[in-house]
Amino acid sequence: MRVTFYTLGCKVNQNETGALAQLFEENGYTVVSNEEGADVYIVNSCTVTNFGDQKSRKWLRRAKRENPGAVTVLTGCYPQAFPEEAAEIAEADVVTGSGNRHAILADVQKVLNGEEERVVDIRPHEKGERFEELPMDKFAEHTRAFVKVEDGCNRRCAYCVIPRARGPVRSRDEASVLEELRRLSDAGYKEVVLTAISLPSYGTDSGTSLVELIEKAAEVPGIERIRLGSLDPDMLHDEDILRMAGVKKLCPQFHLSLQSGCDKTLRAMRRPYTTAQYADIAAKLREAFGAEKVSFTTDVIVGFPGETEEDFEASMAFVTGMQFLKVHVFPYSRREGTAAYDFPGQVPEHEKESRSRRMTAAVEEVRAAEVAAMQGRTASVLLETPLSNTLFTGYTKQYLPVLVSAPGHKTGDIVDVTLGAWDGKRCRAESI
Repeated sequence: MRVTFYTLGCKVNQNETGALAQLFEENGYTVVSNEEGADVYIVNSCTVTNFGDQKSRKWLRRAKRENPGAVTVLTGCYPQAFPEEAAEIAEADVVTGSGNRHAILADVQKVLNGEEERVVDIRPHEKGERFEELPMDKFAEHTRAFVKVEDGCNRRCAYCVIPRARGPVRSRDEASVLEELRRLSDAGYKEVVLTAISLPSYGTDSGTSLVELIEKAAEVPGIERIRLGSLDPDMLHDEDILRMAGVKKLCPQFHLSLQSGCDKTLRAMRRPYTTAQYADIAAKLREAFGAEKVSFTTDVIVGFPGETEEDFEASMAFVTGMQFLKVHVFPYSRREGTAAYDFPGQVPEHEKESRSRRMTAAVEEVRAAEVAAMQGRTASVLLETPLSNTLFTGYTKQYLPVLVSAPGHKTGDIVDVTLGAWDGKRCRAESI
């Protein structure tokens, strides 16, 4: 039996798809690419925007049209957040949510065996439910491993449907995380990325903390780099920052979730911090790790309901002033099931797109200036994609993309380099 996967959304979704692929392989299936014919087609959906839902439905329709005898599966956040709507999608033979992923295999088998014509198995999230273990040992990148340590979110931001799709905060057992890290180290991985829906919430439901997990992860032999996923700035406390700075294996690159650089918009979004508080956290991280050693990335939404031109200009001024190494800019996407869907002052699509282009251009100028300031510095690079026998792409600890000539080395090695010129996509570097 052949199975293929189509994944939408975040790194957590990608991690879960990898774990599902491993589960199917362990039960006799062969995982193939989307271009090859398969017996089972699985879309792991994202529902952050309506566009994600549309992509899921379109892919399922095409899979069913071109492979009428195959079993099609819709799983993930879309059916979990909107179960009644997802259950009516006729192109899906199996519909499951973001919980109880292990059941997908049995549900698919029921349809393949003719026991059921169609299976809808969406189990609602419940208070007190536990983290579902889906360990993974193999990654497509081969150099960097993503380890899911938490699921769910207890916040209620006005634009976000994720709490509805992912349920309450659930932390993975610390011993399980460390055991997976040991397996990954044995498999040759040197860098791991701790991923989650709400990473700073790790341990708040189990009596431990993210910083404690980081410290213990750093003790795993063979793991040389630990990188963190997205962080809510207000959940980083002074003691956490000082303890993290003491972990030499922790990459000093922090993706601090911002969403807007305008306080009025942050309040409307129901984000629990101000721009001043955000800047204060960033300043403390710079002081603890060293201004030249730390980097920041973030996400920004433009065109949120009620955002005026003056609000947008305030946001752009703050964002450009923060000297981010990378900013992901998104035009606000109106999402059913969120409070902001019915907010007054919806911004026209053309204006959202215009603001997105303006913000992107401004932050790219800042990015170029930040990289230019790094020229001549030394850095360590994890070699990733080989372009020739000696030429590799890779990333520094600060998550700066580089192009480096490293004769005698191979993918997965970590080498010291001197940073050079920026070509708009990567920084040229010379190995030391």
